[in-house]
Amino acid sequence: MRILIYGAGVIGSLYAALLADAGYDTSIYARGKRLEILKNNGLLYKKNQDLIKAKIKIIEEVPNDDIYDFILLTVRENQLYEALTELKNNKSNTIVTMVNSLDSYKKWEDIVGTGRILPAFPGAGGSINDDGILDASLTPRIIQPTTFAEISGNKSERTKNFSKILRHAHIPYQKVVDMHMWQLCHLAMVVPIADAYYEADCPERAGKDWKIMKKTAKKLKRNFSFLRKQAGRLSPCKMNIFRFLPLPIMTIMLAVTFESSFGDKFMYQHARKAPDEMRELHKQFYAYMKKLKEARYEIL
Repeated sequence: MRILIYGAGVIGSLYAALLADAGYDTSIYARGKRLEILKNNGLLYKKNQDLIKAKIKIIEEVPNDDIYDFILLTVRENQLYEALTELKNNKSNTIVTMVNSLDSYKKWEDIVGTGRILPAFPGAGGSINDDGILDASLTPRIIQPTTFAEISGNKSERTKNFSKILRHAHIPYQKVVDMHMWQLCHLAMVVPIADAYYEADCPERAGKDWKIMKKTAKKLKRNFSFLRKQAGRLSPCKMNIFRFLPLPIMTIMLAVTFESSFGDKFMYQHARKAPDEMRELHKQFYAYMKKLKEARYEIL
């Protein structure tokens, strides 16, 4: 089984390390400074108290006839279309798009070809230090496993095979029916969280700012109540907790989470590293919400 990780940031590097450790023939595509670090030192990552060098191939181009069973696209939203354009002539059948986006999947298929896209989202977080050493981990299964689905929502041979790969690599996963709805709900959660860091005078201690925590809690309740009303459901169902949890309790829980090591690794680090991406996703999400509201009024 040959796997290409296209994108050597935190997410791509972690999945590459885990898949290689599970025995898969794994390559990682990188560019710029990250490429030079990987060429010189290899992919180094922390595992418990040890420093491990992943057994992977490091590449800087993807020839059209270099065929992989799965290409995992682990880039930021603002790099997505450039990446799809670079991969459109490669003959690999499946591109797993592990990207934050509300775009139509058809737009992606218009670039690479119908049937090649398997929408997904990673369950991981962490950081890469100045020496290029990865310090990252998978998100706990109960919070956010790696999530994916066929665009059609149907089961397929490749979702079955992808499940086997993740299971063998001990990567928690879930298959859903509607990946677009799942990503919409995901953004309903992460956009207010990222906004809280950007609004705080001291982002690292945002959890100490009670006004911002309360404001964030209100945004979460508003987002999920609106989506539930417009779409009739949330995905996953556990997102309904944001609708029902009393505001004071949610505010306290947010403050505790923001101040925790979990909050630092899985929330703060990404918000700090990708402000342009998160601000663009903020615009996309609330523009999408506005369209949903306008469409509902037109129907009424």
